[in-house]
Amino acid sequence: MSASRRLKICYVVPGSDLVATMGPTRNVLNLARAMRPLADVSVAFRRVSDRIAPEGLSILQIAPDATHDRADDAATSGMGYLEFLRYLREVRRFVARDLAGFDVILEKSWLLSGYVSALCASRGLPGIPVENIVQNPGHAARQQWTKLMRLKLGAWVARRNMQKAPVVIAETEFLKREIHQHWGVPEDRIAVVHLGVDGTLFRPIDQAEARRKLGLSSDALILTYVGVLDWTHNLEPAIKSLFGPSPQELELHVIGDGARRGEYESMSRDCPRKLRFYGKVPHADVPWHIAAADLCLAPYDSAAFASGELGYSTMKIPEYLSVGRAIVSVPSGRVRSLIENGRTGFLFPNEQADWRNFLGALPSRARLAEMGAAAAAAPQMTWESTAQAYYEVCVRALQAARAGRGD
Repeated sequence: MSASRRLKICYVVPGSDLVATMGPTRNVLNLARAMRPLADVSVAFRRVSDRIAPEGLSILQIAPDATHDRADDAATSGMGYLEFLRYLREVRRFVARDLAGFDVILEKSWLLSGYVSALCASRGLPGIPVENIVQNPGHAARQQWTKLMRLKLGAWVARRNMQKAPVVIAETEFLKREIHQHWGVPEDRIAVVHLGVDGTLFRPIDQAEARRKLGLSSDALILTYVGVLDWTHNLEPAIKSLFGPSPQELELHVIGDGARRGEYESMSRDCPRKLRFYGKVPHADVPWHIAAADLCLAPYDSAAFASGELGYSTMKIPEYLSVGRAIVSVPSGRVRSLIENGRTGFLFPNEQADWRNFLGALPSRARLAEMGAAAAAAPQMTWESTAQAYYEVCVRALQAARAGRGD
């Protein structure tokens, strides 16, 4: 790159609508903001579902007239085959119409990962897939054979496109191995860049102050979950275990929304313990809910991942740690490197029997506070360091593309 011109990068997210409270949106926007000192960055979603688009960023829409009536941000969820084919036509038009002026394209993982990158490559434009999961189609389809067919076809297309990409960004070392093993991408073409944490927002906050702010009891032992309510994050064993005995007063607070919210609310109706479902809350309020907790939940279902192990770069665990709260999660894949069992959290299978045993011998609030202090001391990657690593990958990809063209 000439020192006189800044790199122009577009981060394309074809599988998501822009919904500021959802993880994929927050990841992309945080990275785009952090990259602004280094390059001119635009982001492109299927459409902007929030009433007000984020300020300070160039936002593009692939299909601005598309409808959105779901609790999550999954842009292609529930699409029929004809509708999906029409959307692919919109994607092709968008690439031809809107991306020609950029130097490098980043493509967020989706059903057809690598599809946009392949379209860009056919026009001499470097495209870099950014992967956060190698999904298990059988688990995601949940016995729906038509959906299973679509997911398997999508995985086949993604595999072919990913193998052709000059470089793929994986969000964890564990995911790098999964991409190599399940999609056949050579390891030397996979760059690992971990996601960052917004340290100005997710920082240690006094629990008593957080509870006063939120109007919560100062005495209850509060378990808190923050995130989407879907089949990858399975709260069912924890909720059902609250019907059993516990040595102290417990409350479960659930912040977030998704396809399983109604199911969770139904199964908790007769629970003798207090459960609160907040739905979506402003992102700035999330750290206060975490700070008000004694223990935070990351109840993943490892069967959602192709290897049976959790490979993707979970955001909630580093954010819980940064606020200084102990965590319950599963001893699977990436999680093992984030939580030190017995020191910063607890790792056990996300099964009802294991939850009942755990809640029956739950540590005191004082002990959980000690573990939270240890959690807060765990080092976390910043978005600025993530942005620098992404920028360096983009520069190398552009240089390689120009060398291939003889520029």
